[in-house]
Amino acid sequence: MKRAAVRLLLLQGLMLCAALSWALDTTVLADPALQARYLSLTHELRCMQCQNEAIADSPVDLAADLRTQVREQLLAGKSDDEIRSWMAARYGEFILFRPRYSWRNAWLWGAPAALLLVGAWLSWRIVRTRTRLLADDHEPLEEDLRS
Repeated sequence: MKRAAVRLLLLQGLMLCAALSWALDTTVLADPALQARYLSLTHELRCMQCQNEAIADSPVDLAADLRTQVREQLLAGKSDDEIRSWMAARYGEFILFRPRYSWRNAWLWGAPAALLLVGAWLSWRIVRTRTRLLADDHEPLEEDLRS
C-alpha cells in the first residue's frame, strides 16, 4: 500500500514538472520597465486562435508571433497605446480584452445598465399587478369552504 502511494506521489511530481516545462513565454528584456510593459501588454491582448486566452498564455504559433511583434515594437520605442492601436488595426478590436469605448461598441457598455433598468421596471409592474389582484380578491379560501 505504501509503495503505491509513493509511486502515485512520484507520478504526480513528474506531471507537475512536465507542466512547468510547458512555460510558454520565456522572453526576458534587459530593461525591467520594458519587461513589465511587455508582460502587461501580452496579458491584455487576446489570442486570435484560442480566443479566450491572452497571448502570454497561449501555446499556438500565432500567439508566439504576436508576442514577438510586441517585443519588437517595445524595443523600437513605441508606446503601449501605439502597440494596442497597431494590433487593433491589424486584427480588429476583438484582440483587445478591454475594448475601447466608441459609438460602434457603445451598446456593449450600455446594455447591462439598460437590461437592469428593464428588469427593475418589469419587477415593479409584476408586484404592483399582483398587489391589486390581492386587494380585489374577496373569494373565500378553499379551507374556509370545507368547514
